Amino acid sequence: MTPATPLESPLPDRSKPTIRSAKEQLILDAAEKVFAELGFKGATTSEIALRAGIPKANLHYYFPTKEALYRAVTENVLTAWLAAASSFDVNDNPAEALAAYIGAKMDMARTDPLGSKIWASEIMRGAPVIEDFLHTTLATWLASREAIIQSWIDKGLIVPMQPRYLIYLIWAATQHYADFDHQITALNGSAPLDDAAFTTAKTQLITTLLRGVLTRYD
Repeated sequence: MTPATPLESPLPDRSKPTIRSAKEQLILDAAEKVFAELGFKGATTSEIALRAGIPKANLHYYFPTKEALYRAVTENVLTAWLAAASSFDVNDNPAEALAAYIGAKMDMARTDPLGSKIWASEIMRGAPVIEDFLHTTLATWLASREAIIQSWIDKGLIVPMQPRYLIYLIWAATQHYADFDHQITALNGSAPLDDAAFTTAKTQLITTLLRGVLTRYD
């Protein structure tokens, strides 16, 4: 298996996309759709190239194998998710830090549900392609977030708990809106949540979680 690219390395400046990066993004966008619909085994680079509107040979110039492309898609998902918790690093107030993290995860569930579905499918398969991400990048990130949450517990700002289970709870609650969006739509009269309904859902989730973990909730 190709070693994972370290996700902690600085991301390239995308403020002025090059032809190469624009082409790569076109391929990644098409691949995300195909992997979400067909899974890793069902997806083919031929179908992805067709969706991207480019020759298959061009796709393989940027991504030599289907696995390399799949890893790039899942790495993008993980990078975005981990970056959403930057509020932990810049805010010592757990109410503000947690609210910002939960809100960011909810927004990503709405704007990029396909990425979440690909990740969920991969994990349910036993993570055969991205197992190394789990034991390295994600494990390191989780340990760093646990340390911050534990510092809030030690200061008496949130109730005593196992920090990682709070993170798991946030993941489960927010990613539900991506992974189960069809169920939510069906139960919403066969219509997706509009802006007002989604804002209500996000606000209610933030309020419910903060009330449950903060020692003082105003």
